[in-house]
Amino acid sequence: MQATYSYPEYAYRQSAEQSTGALRRHPVVIVGAGPVGLTLALDCAARGLAVVLLDDNNSVSLGSRAVCYAKRPLEIWQRLGVAEALVEKGVRWQVGKVFFGDTLAYQFDLLPEDGHQQPAMINLQQYHLEQKLVEAAQEQPLIDLRWKHRVTALEQGGEAVTLTVETPDGSFAMQAEWLLACDGANSDVRAMLGAEFKGQAFQDRFLIADVVMKAEFPTDVEPPAAGYGDRPPRGPGAALGRPGARPERWFWFDPPFHRGQSALLHKQSDGVWRIDFQLGWQADPVEEKKPEKVIPRIRAMLGEEAEFELEWVSVYQFACRRIGQMRHGRVIFAGDSAHQVSPFGARGANSGVQDADNLAWKLAAVLRGEAPDALLDSYHAERSAAADDNLLNSTRSTDFITPKTRASLRLRNAVLELARSEPFARPLVNSGRLSTPTPYLDSPLNTADAEAFEGRMKPGSACADAPVQVNGRAAWLLPTLAQGFTLLSFGPADEVPGVQHLEVGRDLIDEQGLLAQRYDARPGTCYLIRPDQHVAARWRRFDAAAVSAALDRALARQ
Repeated sequence: MQATYSYPEYAYRQSAEQSTGALRRHPVVIVGAGPVGLTLALDCAARGLAVVLLDDNNSVSLGSRAVCYAKRPLEIWQRLGVAEALVEKGVRWQVGKVFFGDTLAYQFDLLPEDGHQQPAMINLQQYHLEQKLVEAAQEQPLIDLRWKHRVTALEQGGEAVTLTVETPDGSFAMQAEWLLACDGANSDVRAMLGAEFKGQAFQDRFLIADVVMKAEFPTDVEPPAAGYGDRPPRGPGAALGRPGARPERWFWFDPPFHRGQSALLHKQSDGVWRIDFQLGWQADPVEEKKPEKVIPRIRAMLGEEAEFELEWVSVYQFACRRIGQMRHGRVIFAGDSAHQVSPFGARGANSGVQDADNLAWKLAAVLRGEAPDALLDSYHAERSAAADDNLLNSTRSTDFITPKTRASLRLRNAVLELARSEPFARPLVNSGRLSTPTPYLDSPLNTADAEAFEGRMKPGSACADAPVQVNGRAAWLLPTLAQGFTLLSFGPADEVPGVQHLEVGRDLIDEQGLLAQRYDARPGTCYLIRPDQHVAARWRRFDAAAVSAALDRALARQ
């Protein structure tokens, strides 16, 4: 029990196949009802696939855990019908400030342009996220969510995976045509297959403290016109009670209240603030979690006058590593079971949700007979590249935050010092580069450009949203796209089998011109968009044969 949240307890029920002892084969079985497993189940069900979702617990995750969710996962949840509730409950933010000592060194804006439906980032405790995803799954008749079901053994066959599942009523066997492992960093499924992680484990320890208080910070402390070198309060406590605040992310290097280390502060829902303190290598995790150790640290940050209660405390270490292959026969890994990153940059859960987004449509196409089994190999090709990108950024953030040598510390501090006055140094500041979608530029599913384009909408990129009008009403591009493949044309085009056609000017109106601007569109420009809202191909003029060939390539039918 926490001051602001009561954990739900979901009922265990014996399945019919366990009670009868009949061995049943399911098209899709997912292990792990965390954010990734729940998202994957919802996405599969949205595509018409029946799913059995197994979890060895019967509640949501303990503690706030992951708290930052980026624009792209919100767009995925929007497609699945849950984003509105998440955004309403969460805390929106897009501005971050980085302090060196007691002065501002650098600030950033995650979404400096207008014309997007989803915010740049929301902060929301993971238990709130999971509860809303569970509620959505319980309303979906194609999802069979089974609590207190633990997979204890598996055996792969040519057409199915046979599982041994332990429940309060004993063990039973079931089969899955495809087994999707979303059971976290300590994945039992991964251990059963002997699929090892490779990468780097870090020794640094960090303290997380969730604090309940009535306050309006981090807030928009207005800097002077230059934007840098201003001196905020010694700690954020002086901003307590300030009305009309816009939530921000504040990060300190070597702050006066925690010398020689780093600290992070940002707001969650229900009046809960997340505070992170770097502790160093030698810190005792048991001792550091004790209230008599935690409370003085928080008072030094917030000020003696601050009134707060501890909600949740944890000490963590982390690793940057991934599995060698994300597909092992009929077993496919997603989320933390496939890759681990440091928490700096909010790349863990956000990346896992994008794993689910990539996998669900491919699995549906294979199970419906629309694509060969080889399409699933592209899941590893695309998402392992994204994992490597996240691992690279996460490792760089960690190295900047926790320098390992005196030389690297001096270099880090010089960058922070220069950033106060020199614009060239500000992009070098790395307090955790926040999650952005990795474009699949080298995907085997892409069709290369035959003509020149400008801008960011290259084949393999996640589609940018834009405001449009549909049937005379204000709308957004992304919810207008089909669940399958979409041909978005900026002019007339013929129908292509297997592709929904949206014509700009007929089916939707680009009144503000942002759609054409973001897609570098001229009259006649066409885009083939995948079911996961990534660009598969683009042309300057419609060609039915070219579209059909690109569709075959995007489905691995070539």
